[in-house]
Amino acid sequence: MSKILLYISFVGTNYCGYQIQPNGVTIQQRLNEAAEALFGYPCDVVGCSRTDSGVHAAQFCATVSKKGEGHLLTTVPTNKIPLAISKYLPSDISVYLAREVDDDFHARYDVVSKEYIYRIWNSQVRNPFEDGRSYHYPKAISRESINLMNEAAKHFIGTKDFTSFMAADSKIVDATRTVYSAEVERYGDLVTFRVSANGFLYNMVRIMTGTLLAVAEGKILPENIDAIIESKDRSRAGFTAPPCGLYLNKVEYNIDHK
Repeated sequence: MSKILLYISFVGTNYCGYQIQPNGVTIQQRLNEAAEALFGYPCDVVGCSRTDSGVHAAQFCATVSKKGEGHLLTTVPTNKIPLAISKYLPSDISVYLAREVDDDFHARYDVVSKEYIYRIWNSQVRNPFEDGRSYHYPKAISRESINLMNEAAKHFIGTKDFTSFMAADSKIVDATRTVYSAEVERYGDLVTFRVSANGFLYNMVRIMTGTLLAVAEGKILPENIDAIIESKDRSRAGFTAPPCGLYLNKVEYNIDHK
């Protein structure tokens, strides 16, 4: 085998995001260590996204290949790799599926779409089981407010320049993305914002969430979203919701439909 695509889930609370950095432990670092322990030599691990500190993933994808020349040499069958590599990973990171892919497959650039979920714990009282797993937002979000948030979310759908929903210090030049769906739902005290697109800008989902909460508070009207997008002015959108509520939920490739 030459390259393996791993499907991973993780709780990001204890990590400084996905990508390796000198000042903290990251998901990529732990995957690198586990791959080397399993295969017996250094490997290249390439992820589908650069998640921030504290962000989680229900589905994250990364390819593993031998560093430098040559193929992955192992006696472990592909379907046994998840169990084999997970024993070298901490309890908050798990590999649940592995598949062989072509040498030219790229975990990041071959992504067709991604879906994120943002979880909001909407109760005056904190839930210890949601600590670090959702954003505790104590102000009441009524059924009417959920409807207004959904009305606003519809304005995100389409191919648009989302500069207004990108971190102000981002170096990205082309901020055009295509949003396929955007929806707000409530289950008891849990409010979720689900959005899928062909790609996302730095902090885009967290700023969208902060903007929807501003809609719930009556600070932004749903019909104002188009003007905010057209302005390309970050200051006109809502606040950046904290990372603890954000989950990469689904990653799709063309190979998923073959």
